[in-house]
Amino acid sequence: MKVDYQIVQKRRDDIMMIIQKLGDVTVKQLMNDFNVSEITIRRDLQYWEDRGAIIRYHGGAKIVQHMVDHDNSDFTNERYKHAIAKMAASYIEDGDTVFINTSSTALLIPQYILNKRCTIITNNAKMVLVKHSPLISIVLTGGELRYPKEAMVGDFALNNLHKIRANKCFLGCSGISSTSGITTAIFSETAINETMVRNTLGSIFIVCDYTKIGQTHNYISASVNKLNCLITDINASDEELLKIQDANPTMVIHKVEPLSSVAIIQE
Repeated sequence: MKVDYQIVQKRRDDIMMIIQKLGDVTVKQLMNDFNVSEITIRRDLQYWEDRGAIIRYHGGAKIVQHMVDHDNSDFTNERYKHAIAKMAASYIEDGDTVFINTSSTALLIPQYILNKRCTIITNNAKMVLVKHSPLISIVLTGGELRYPKEAMVGDFALNNLHKIRANKCFLGCSGISSTSGITTAIFSETAINETMVRNTLGSIFIVCDYTKIGQTHNYISASVNKLNCLITDINASDEELLKIQDANPTMVIHKVEPLSSVAIIQE
């Protein structure tokens, strides 16, 4: 029996709309709503998890909350992100080649790199829209584009990254903890993060707001002992940061204050 792709895609789109509205759904609920089998619903949920839109768990699925938060960040949260990005940019030196992943915080870093000639290698397609100094060269990895983060992933992206060595690496994450290390909610981005870490000759930085501190998600990108610096904001739990510091005593940890204003580099 030939499956009508349009019908399948319509059902998947409708499922995504329900998850976006409710935030969390069960497999049984979706089976009843669409009058299809459990295996069909699981395939549909797998489709959206592969694209980084949801997280599956036993018996159900939920929206990737950190993406919702990023898209709807209030001004105060943006000020913290910009402060983290500004601190990260202060570590970049003239002539550096740096890796940056799909983190919304890391995406802000180029705005604060001033009067320094450097190259940024990234799998974040949104980077082409970021205003930056003309001294900065942006190189995209290419690859399969995954929404909603516009992450470039897959073999094409990995093959290109395998040929590159960077001086520094700036990664955002879904969570960082002393026990699980750096984790992400999106499987397809794990190999990209791992390769960036492996191909970095110098320091590795984690840039994330306080909501990621002490959190653990499904897929591990790196252990804490691989890191040289963690940059977060003043709301981060001191207890969790102490655990992370104990796991890697040589790592530098910064807790930044929010910026009083948000800087934008003019074209």
